[in-house]
Amino acid sequence: GLFRDDIQTTWIAQCKDMKVPCSPVFSLIDTLGDPVAIRQWNIDGLPKDSFSVDNGIITSMARRWPLMIDPQEQANKWVKNMSKKVGGGMVTFKLSDGDFARSLENALQFGNPTLCEDVKEDLDPMLEPVLLKQVFKSGGVLSIKLGDSVVEYHKSFKFYVTTKLRNPHYLPEVSVKVTLLNFMITPEGLEDQLLGIVVLKERPELEEEKMQLVLEAAENKRLLKEVEDRILHTLSASQGNILDDPEAIAVLAQAKVIGDEV
Repeated sequence: GLFRDDIQTTWIAQCKDMKVPCSPVFSLIDTLGDPVAIRQWNIDGLPKDSFSVDNGIITSMARRWPLMIDPQEQANKWVKNMSKKVGGGMVTFKLSDGDFARSLENALQFGNPTLCEDVKEDLDPMLEPVLLKQVFKSGGVLSIKLGDSVVEYHKSFKFYVTTKLRNPHYLPEVSVKVTLLNFMITPEGLEDQLLGIVVLKERPELEEEKMQLVLEAAENKRLLKEVEDRILHTLSASQGNILDDPEAIAVLAQAKVIGDEV
């Protein structure tokens, strides 16, 4: 944690020296996080500490499928809970399963979120087209080659990989095909989790109030974004002096009322 803070301080100082605009404190959660989505991830089992939430954000936004180092099986639990509500349910398999290719093929066709769990340091070559997203159009339909078969590729398909190994060594040819994430619990993360459990047990009303505030804050951000979009549209569509446009004045007045309420 201290090492990461030192890097952050040095990075920010260098940005300021080169006149690059930057925030005084870097936070992936503030920059890319959606409070409502993060709250749902926590409900589904993602630990509440910032390190785990950062991993969750990267998992949901990275272009490559995630490979999660997960000795405590926190990521496993989170992915399963998060995906079971998706239509069709989740497909789970191990590379040691004899019929894992059939499970993967069905998931690709029907768009089921898929978890390949408990992998070792080598991944089956059959996964390569999936990891590299080697999707192509065949007869106007998105397709992917899996082994000797060409199967239809559903655009809703999501793929997760987890390992129980505590300190795996993945060769570069594996690392470049995935987003490698460390979900091992940290001392800070353990403290945050224990604090969350204590508050939930001792003061459940505070936990409930926090949930309500998160939802309200997210809704307020959505309303403000709508107001901003409406103002920008009004300004761009208005011809001549905006003070002579009664419709534009009405929109701006309404936007001010909503902004004050928020």
